[in-house]
Amino acid sequence: MLRLENISTGYGPVQVLYDLSLEARPGEVLCLLGRNGAGKTTTLRAIMGLLPLTSGRITLAGEDISALPPHEVPKRGIGYVPQGRRLFTEMTVAENIEVGLMTRGKGKETRERVLTMFPRLRERLTQRAETLSGGEQQMLTTARALCLEPSVLLLDEPTEGLQPSMIQLIRETVETLRAEGQAIILVEQRIDAVLSLADRVTFIENGHARETVDVADLQGDRTLLEKYVGV
Repeated sequence: MLRLENISTGYGPVQVLYDLSLEARPGEVLCLLGRNGAGKTTTLRAIMGLLPLTSGRITLAGEDISALPPHEVPKRGIGYVPQGRRLFTEMTVAENIEVGLMTRGKGKETRERVLTMFPRLRERLTQRAETLSGGEQQMLTTARALCLEPSVLLLDEPTEGLQPSMIQLIRETVETLRAEGQAIILVEQRIDAVLSLADRVTFIENGHARETVDVADLQGDRTLLEKYVGV
């Protein structure tokens, strides 16, 4: 289980998160919802060690990972699919996948499993990442994160700008990973995707985790969606 306990952080002198707490459980999709600038992406960056905490702590399976440098966090089994993909664009598909495998010393079996999940990447192994379509780049970013065989996967706007067929593939991938017991934290603005995919939702407002509710409670009453997201 990944647990954030009263964490505060920001960018230089600008504080963004204030005593934020949440937990991601195995076999569950937790969605972070809130307006633009609420602190959702900052929360993911804090988990990955990209932003130092000014207070609070982050634990993974009981281990305090709050002070780990960014390159050590993935080695603990946390995969990150950032908004904007951030591939090694001049490297090939195969080389990007290899980077993911090397992080935790994974080999051919993991590589084969990932390519089975994303068969289109198998057809493009020798292509440079920059030549892929937007949807294919999203596949590759996700595949690279899955090469860690993570226990926790962070997804930041994974369906942004994708055509419906690609959105469906990402959704199916998330459902498969949840069924396998991974904990998934999803930042997503598409309310229909949230309601159909997430198990719980944490609403973030002005850097505070205001409420965490089961998705079933939102499907019949959209009051909280209107309050925190404005829909």
